[in-house]
Amino acid sequence: MKSHAPKRRGFTLIEAMVSTTIAALAGAALLQGIYSSIGSTKSAQEQTIAAGLAQQMMDEIAGKIYCAVRNSPYETSLGPSAAEQAGAGRSLYNDIDDFNGIRSGPVKDPWGVAVGDDDGKGGSRHPSMRVASSLTKWRREVDVYYVSNSDLKTKLGAGLTSDFKMVEVRVYIDDPSGARRLLATLKRVFAYVPTL
Repeated sequence: MKSHAPKRRGFTLIEAMVSTTIAALAGAALLQGIYSSIGSTKSAQEQTIAAGLAQQMMDEIAGKIYCAVRNSPYETSLGPSAAEQAGAGRSLYNDIDDFNGIRSGPVKDPWGVAVGDDDGKGGSRHPSMRVASSLTKWRREVDVYYVSNSDLKTKLGAGLTSDFKMVEVRVYIDDPSGARRLLATLKRVFAYVPTL
């Protein structure tokens, strides 16, 4: 007579525990990868927004004249005059050095209206058309200074002038911890070319 071994009908407790452990480890690795990917995506998104905000400000500055008084490019006091500050936001800024010392947060348009609320014409959008802005924790700073004629990376001291002004735009975001994180810096040199 043949002896028949009993057929197995399931997993042993050890096999079930091993397979559960392997599945848990694989799930943890997958979740870690997803979490890391989300963090990288958020960081890339912030960098892109910051670069756009810096470029927008630089484009606004580049659209202005080099100096307020024709053929008088060597002003030692850089920044807006009292008359230029009397306008809404930056609406009366007419030359490059007027932007020196800007420290704005939240980010605002040329008329001083927070981005997301502005209508692009100096006013605010209808309340139902406003963007729930995530830009309230963002900051923009602008510095304008003279650089050396022979080395455009060398900043000149107070009272010294040249034919070149450096414009530096920086964009920060406030972290939940309260610290400021620099996300973008954009620099451009503007040259004085005399008119005939």
